Amino acid sequence: MPKTSKIRIYADVDLSVDSLVNLTPEQSHYLLMVMRLTADEKILVFNNRDGEFECTLLPQSKKQAQLKVNFQTKKYESCPDIWLMFAPLKKDRTDFVVEKATELGASKIVPVITEYTISDKIKIERWQAQTIEAAEQSRRVDLPQIDEPIALSKLLENWDSRRRLYFMDETGSGTDVATVFSSAKPPLALLIGPEGGFSAQELNLLHSKPYACAVSLGKRILRAETAAMASLSCWQAICGDWKKE
Repeated sequence: MPKTSKIRIYADVDLSVDSLVNLTPEQSHYLLMVMRLTADEKILVFNNRDGEFECTLLPQSKKQAQLKVNFQTKKYESCPDIWLMFAPLKKDRTDFVVEKATELGASKIVPVITEYTISDKIKIERWQAQTIEAAEQSRRVDLPQIDEPIALSKLLENWDSRRRLYFMDETGSGTDVATVFSSAKPPLALLIGPEGGFSAQELNLLHSKPYACAVSLGKRILRAETAAMASLSCWQAICGDWKKE
Protein backbone atom coordinates (compact mmCIF):
# COMPACT_ATOMS: atom_id res chain seq x y z
CA MET A 1 0.00 0.00 0.00
CA PRO A 2 1.37 3.47 -0.81
CA LYS A 3 2.67 5.59 2.03
CA THR A 4 0.04 8.03 3.27
CA SER A 5 0.39 11.53 4.64
CA LYS A 6 -0.14 12.23 8.33
CA ILE A 7 -2.42 15.11 7.39
CA ARG A 8 -6.01 14.10 8.04
CA ILE A 9 -9.19 16.11 7.63
CA TYR A 10 -12.93 15.74 8.11
CA ALA A 11 -15.14 16.51 5.11
CA ASP A 12 -18.92 16.32 5.17
CA VAL A 13 -19.19 14.82 1.69
CA ASP A 14 -19.79 11.34 0.31
CA LEU A 15 -16.57 9.36 -0.11
CA SER A 16 -16.14 6.49 -2.53
CA VAL A 17 -13.21 5.13 -4.52
CA ASP A 18 -12.39 7.14 -7.69
CA SER A 19 -14.80 9.96 -6.83
CA LEU A 20 -13.83 13.65 -6.87
CA VAL A 21 -14.40 15.83 -3.81
CA ASN A 22 -14.67 19.62 -3.97
CA LEU A 23 -13.09 21.11 -0.87
CA THR A 24 -14.52 24.15 0.89
CA PRO A 25 -12.53 27.41 0.66
CA GLU A 26 -11.49 26.93 4.29
CA GLN A 27 -10.23 23.39 3.67
CA SER A 28 -8.45 24.46 0.49
CA HIS A 29 -6.75 27.33 2.32
CA TYR A 30 -5.65 25.00 5.12
CA LEU A 31 -4.11 22.43 2.79
CA LEU A 32 -2.62 24.79 0.20
CA MET A 33 -1.59 27.82 2.24
CA VAL A 34 -1.19 26.60 5.83
CA MET A 35 0.17 23.10 5.27
CA ARG A 36 1.82 24.07 1.96
CA LEU A 37 0.75 20.92 0.15
CA THR A 38 1.21 20.65 -3.59
CA ALA A 39 -0.38 18.68 -6.42
CA ASP A 40 -0.54 14.89 -6.05
CA GLU A 41 0.27 14.86 -2.36
CA LYS A 42 -1.73 12.37 -0.31
CA ILE A 43 -3.99 13.09 2.66
CA LEU A 44 -6.47 11.11 4.72
CA VAL A 45 -10.15 12.07 4.76
CA PHE A 46 -13.13 10.82 6.79
CA ASN A 47 -16.76 11.89 6.82
CA ASN A 48 -18.46 10.32 9.88
CA ARG A 49 -20.24 7.67 7.78
CA ASP A 50 -18.13 6.02 5.06
CA GLY A 51 -14.85 5.44 6.92
CA GLU A 52 -11.42 6.87 6.12
CA PHE A 53 -9.88 7.18 2.64
CA GLU A 54 -6.55 8.11 1.16
CA CYS A 55 -6.99 10.94 -1.34
CA THR A 56 -4.78 12.79 -3.82
CA LEU A 57 -4.75 16.58 -3.70
CA LEU A 58 -5.65 18.30 -7.00
CA PRO A 59 -5.19 22.09 -6.77
CA GLN A 60 -7.48 24.01 -9.12
CA SER A 61 -6.05 27.42 -8.25
CA LYS A 62 -4.17 29.08 -5.41
CA LYS A 63 -7.38 29.15 -3.36
CA GLN A 64 -9.32 26.09 -4.46
CA ALA A 65 -8.61 22.37 -4.57
CA GLN A 66 -10.23 19.01 -5.22
CA LEU A 67 -9.48 15.54 -3.92
CA LYS A 68 -9.36 12.31 -5.90
CA VAL A 69 -10.41 9.42 -3.66
CA ASN A 70 -7.95 6.54 -4.06
CA PHE A 71 -8.81 3.75 -1.62
CA GLN A 72 -10.31 3.10 1.80
CA THR A 73 -7.83 2.97 4.68
CA LYS A 74 -10.30 2.32 7.53
CA LYS A 75 -13.87 1.11 7.56
CA TYR A 76 -16.50 3.10 9.40
CA GLU A 77 -16.81 2.07 13.03
CA SER A 78 -18.75 3.89 15.71
CA CYS A 79 -17.43 4.21 19.23
CA PRO A 80 -19.21 2.38 22.08
CA ASP A 81 -22.56 3.88 23.09
CA ILE A 82 -21.30 5.83 26.09
CA TRP A 83 -22.31 9.39 26.87
CA LEU A 84 -20.27 11.92 28.81
CA MET A 85 -22.48 14.43 30.60
CA PHE A 86 -20.86 17.22 32.58
CA ALA A 87 -21.50 20.66 33.99
CA PRO A 88 -19.73 23.23 31.79
CA LEU A 89 -16.59 24.73 33.32
CA LYS A 90 -14.52 27.79 32.59
CA LYS A 91 -13.67 28.11 28.90
CA ASP A 92 -10.25 26.41 28.73
CA ARG A 93 -11.30 23.58 31.02
CA THR A 94 -14.45 22.92 29.03
CA ASP A 95 -12.39 22.91 25.84
CA PHE A 96 -10.12 20.31 27.43
CA VAL A 97 -13.04 18.04 28.39
CA VAL A 98 -14.63 18.19 24.94
CA GLU A 99 -11.33 17.47 23.19
CA LYS A 100 -10.31 14.59 25.45
CA ALA A 101 -13.79 13.06 25.55
CA THR A 102 -13.61 12.82 21.77
CA GLU A 103 -10.19 11.18 21.89
CA LEU A 104 -11.39 8.76 24.58
CA GLY A 105 -14.36 7.62 22.52
CA ALA A 106 -17.47 9.23 23.98
CA SER A 107 -20.37 8.81 21.56
CA LYS A 108 -22.29 11.82 22.89
CA ILE A 109 -21.32 14.86 24.94
CA VAL A 110 -24.06 16.57 26.94
CA PRO A 111 -23.71 19.88 28.83
CA VAL A 112 -25.74 19.62 32.04
CA ILE A 113 -26.80 22.63 34.10
CA THR A 114 -26.68 21.95 37.84
CA GLU A 115 -27.21 24.12 40.88
CA TYR A 116 -23.50 24.94 41.16
CA THR A 117 -22.65 25.14 37.46
CA ILE A 118 -20.28 28.10 37.05
CA SER A 119 -20.69 28.71 33.32
CA ASP A 120 -23.79 28.79 31.15
CA LYS A 121 -22.01 30.17 28.07
CA ILE A 122 -22.21 27.15 25.81
CA LYS A 123 -21.39 27.49 22.14
CA ILE A 124 -22.40 24.26 20.45
CA GLU A 125 -20.68 25.19 17.16
CA ARG A 126 -17.40 25.70 19.03
CA TRP A 127 -17.74 22.30 20.70
CA GLN A 128 -18.48 20.67 17.34
CA ALA A 129 -15.36 22.25 15.80
CA GLN A 130 -13.30 20.95 18.72
CA THR A 131 -14.62 17.40 18.28
CA ILE A 132 -13.67 17.51 14.59
CA GLU A 133 -10.11 18.61 15.39
CA ALA A 134 -9.78 15.93 18.07
CA ALA A 135 -11.16 13.22 15.76
CA GLU A 136 -8.79 14.28 12.99
CA GLN A 137 -5.83 13.96 15.35
CA SER A 138 -6.88 10.71 17.02
CA ARG A 139 -7.73 8.79 13.82
CA ARG A 140 -11.31 8.42 14.98
CA VAL A 141 -13.70 7.85 12.04
CA ASP A 142 -16.91 8.93 13.77
CA LEU A 143 -17.81 12.13 15.58
CA PRO A 144 -19.52 12.43 18.95
CA GLN A 145 -22.94 14.03 19.01
CA ILE A 146 -23.15 17.33 20.91
CA ASP A 147 -26.46 17.98 22.65
CA GLU A 148 -27.98 21.27 23.66
CA PRO A 149 -27.56 22.14 27.36
CA ILE A 150 -30.18 20.70 29.69
CA ALA A 151 -31.02 21.14 33.36
CA LEU A 152 -30.21 18.11 35.50
CA SER A 153 -33.78 17.81 36.78
CA LYS A 154 -35.20 17.80 33.26
CA LEU A 155 -32.53 15.34 32.09
CA LEU A 156 -33.52 12.87 34.81
CA GLU A 157 -37.23 13.47 34.29
CA ASN A 158 -37.01 12.29 30.67
CA TRP A 159 -34.36 9.59 31.18
CA ASP A 160 -34.61 6.28 29.30
CA SER A 161 -34.15 3.74 32.09
CA ARG A 162 -32.65 1.23 29.66
CA ARG A 163 -29.49 3.35 29.72
CA ARG A 164 -27.62 2.93 32.99
CA LEU A 165 -26.49 6.22 34.52
CA TYR A 166 -23.24 6.34 36.52
CA PHE A 167 -22.69 9.55 38.45
CA MET A 168 -19.36 10.42 40.03
CA ASP A 169 -20.07 10.95 43.74
CA GLU A 170 -17.39 13.07 45.39
CA THR A 171 -18.84 12.36 48.87
CA GLY A 172 -17.25 8.91 48.81
CA SER A 173 -20.53 7.05 49.29
CA GLY A 174 -20.42 5.41 45.86
CA THR A 175 -19.09 1.99 44.90
CA ASP A 176 -15.46 1.91 43.76
CA VAL A 177 -15.00 2.46 40.05
CA ALA A 178 -13.28 -0.86 39.31
CA THR A 179 -16.14 -2.87 40.79
CA VAL A 180 -18.88 -0.83 39.14
CA PHE A 181 -17.33 -0.76 35.67
CA SER A 182 -16.48 -4.47 35.59
CA SER A 183 -20.03 -5.11 34.33
CA ALA A 184 -20.92 -1.71 32.88
CA LYS A 185 -22.00 -2.57 29.35
CA PRO A 186 -23.37 -0.01 26.85
CA PRO A 187 -25.66 1.77 26.52
CA LEU A 188 -24.62 3.87 29.49
CA ALA A 189 -23.86 7.43 30.56
CA LEU A 190 -21.31 9.03 32.86
CA LEU A 191 -22.35 12.14 34.78
CA ILE A 192 -19.79 14.56 36.23
CA GLY A 193 -20.79 17.34 38.60
CA PRO A 194 -19.52 20.94 38.61
CA GLU A 195 -16.50 22.28 40.48
CA GLY A 196 -18.57 22.68 43.64
CA GLY A 197 -20.01 19.19 43.33
CA PHE A 198 -23.65 18.21 43.25
CA SER A 199 -25.92 19.87 45.79
CA ALA A 200 -27.44 17.76 48.57
CA GLN A 201 -30.81 17.95 46.81
CA GLU A 202 -29.28 16.80 43.51
CA LEU A 203 -27.51 13.89 45.19
CA ASN A 204 -30.74 12.82 46.85
CA LEU A 205 -32.50 12.98 43.49
CA LEU A 206 -29.79 10.91 41.79
CA HIS A 207 -29.74 8.31 44.56
CA SER A 208 -33.52 7.95 44.26
CA LYS A 209 -33.38 6.86 40.61
CA PRO A 210 -33.32 3.06 40.09
CA TYR A 211 -31.29 3.41 36.89
CA ALA A 212 -28.58 5.55 38.56
CA CYS A 213 -25.46 4.28 40.31
CA ALA A 214 -23.07 6.30 42.48
CA VAL A 215 -19.40 5.79 41.64
CA SER A 216 -16.35 6.64 43.75
CA LEU A 217 -13.12 7.68 42.06
CA GLY A 218 -11.05 7.20 45.19
CA LYS A 219 -10.04 9.03 48.34
CA ARG A 220 -8.94 12.27 46.71
CA ILE A 221 -11.27 15.00 45.47
CA LEU A 222 -10.67 15.43 41.75
CA ARG A 223 -11.25 18.55 39.71
CA ALA A 224 -14.28 18.22 37.48
CA GLU A 225 -12.24 17.91 34.29
CA THR A 226 -9.99 15.31 35.93
CA ALA A 227 -13.02 13.30 37.08
CA ALA A 228 -14.44 13.35 33.56
CA MET A 229 -11.25 12.00 32.01
CA ALA A 230 -10.64 9.51 34.83
CA SER A 231 -14.13 8.02 34.56
CA LEU A 232 -13.94 7.66 30.78
CA SER A 233 -10.44 6.20 30.95
CA CYS A 234 -11.38 3.72 33.65
CA TRP A 235 -14.41 2.53 31.71
CA GLN A 236 -12.42 2.15 28.49
CA ALA A 237 -9.68 0.20 30.27
CA ILE A 238 -12.02 -2.08 32.23
CA CYS A 239 -14.93 -2.62 29.89
CA GLY A 240 -14.51 -0.55 26.74
CA ASP A 241 -12.81 -0.76 23.37
CA TRP A 242 -9.28 -0.41 24.78
CA LYS A 243 -9.50 -4.14 25.45
CA LYS A 244 -8.43 -6.39 22.58
CA GLU A 245 -11.18 -8.71 21.44
